Amino acid sequence: QVQLVESGGGLAQAGDSLRLSCAASGRTSDTYVMGWFRQAPGKEREFVAAISSSTYYSDSVKGRFTISRVNARNTVYLQMNNLKPEDTAIYYCAVGRWISTYPYTSMLRYNYWGQGTQVTVSS
Repeated sequence: QVQLVESGGGLAQAGDSLRLSCAASGRTSDTYVMGWFRQAPGKEREFVAAISSSTYYSDSVKGRFTISRVNARNTVYLQMNNLKPEDTAIYYCAVGRWISTYPYTSMLRYNYWGQGTQVTVSS
């Protein structure tokens, strides 16, 4: 089992920056890929970014968000710059094992999920 604890969400204005953190504990050998998803009210959960040996981003955040990880701390970060109201959502951290048939953009790629942290961006 892997436990994930997110932090760093909150209120921001358009153009502001926030940094989310997600610390993994437990069976950290299952954290080959670490990713972020988000879910806005009334919408499906969507892929935001992922990191393994490379980084991957959705088109909607590319150039504004940066994902990084510190393996020694089993922690993944999401630096969010130039926030927009449409970035308002609950952000979920997720981790997945090395072997999977699913792409990093799919929720099915990930084996463990955090509880989510709210990000609200006002205009």
